[in-house]
Amino acid sequence: MPEERVGKLLAAAGIASRRGADALIAAGRVTLDGRVAALGEKADPSLAAIAVDGRPVDVIGALVAPAVHLALHKPAGVTSTVADRHAARTVLDLVPARLVTRGIRLYPVGRLDRDSEGLLLLTNDGAWTDRVLHPRHGVEREYAVAFDKPLNAEQRTALAAGIALEEGIARLGGLRTATRTETTSLARLLDPRPAPALTWYRVTLGQGWKRQLRRMFGAVGAPVARLVRVRVGPLRLDLATGAVRPLTAAEVRRLGASTYHPDVVAGERRREQ
Repeated sequence: MPEERVGKLLAAAGIASRRGADALIAAGRVTLDGRVAALGEKADPSLAAIAVDGRPVDVIGALVAPAVHLALHKPAGVTSTVADRHAARTVLDLVPARLVTRGIRLYPVGRLDRDSEGLLLLTNDGAWTDRVLHPRHGVEREYAVAFDKPLNAEQRTALAAGIALEEGIARLGGLRTATRTETTSLARLLDPRPAPALTWYRVTLGQGWKRQLRRMFGAVGAPVARLVRVRVGPLRLDLATGAVRPLTAAEVRRLGASTYHPDVVAGERRREQ
């Protein structure tokens, strides 16, 4: 078989996304034929012995395995990084065995921090993961963010100007007060139900750094009471807390396409009906 990058083979095997696989290699946790693999190194999957943390990876089986694409409503308190060896409970523990063929290893497409909730995608499809995650494809994320009290004018002005974080200037794609209909509909999906006194906003991001929203709001003196991802590209959260479902073929196509345009997606829906 032709040689492929070790990171790509690990992603195809469902160990992690391509970026996550490269991080594992950079950390020295991946071996190739008994030695520590180098970042960017290639290998013939039919001949190479690849292992992560000493555990062999079946890259050949993964290359011929059917692609799986799932949507999950992650509860708070559950870890989305399946490579975390110290996590008591990960999102994979929520996936029913009936939804995954034996031997297939899934991983999250991106992540939600442990305290956050909402829409999380799971797959074993490395190429599709790259199309969903890479900034060049413009797949937008939308979040419902709740606070104990409304944001004031000074806080909103500071957020609009951008917040200085370690990685650079963090900016929101959009910030608006959530409608009553949006808040009521979301509350029906959440467990536990949100406190009635909370004030909800809708926020969009094109690309997110680790705990970016919590850090941004914290920087303006507005600690987040609850954070729920409600949309990834054209796909909206429609599951109760902890529930999982397969994506439809149309959803997989739309998420793996380019920039999300609501009018285009609406037109596709009309043609399919």
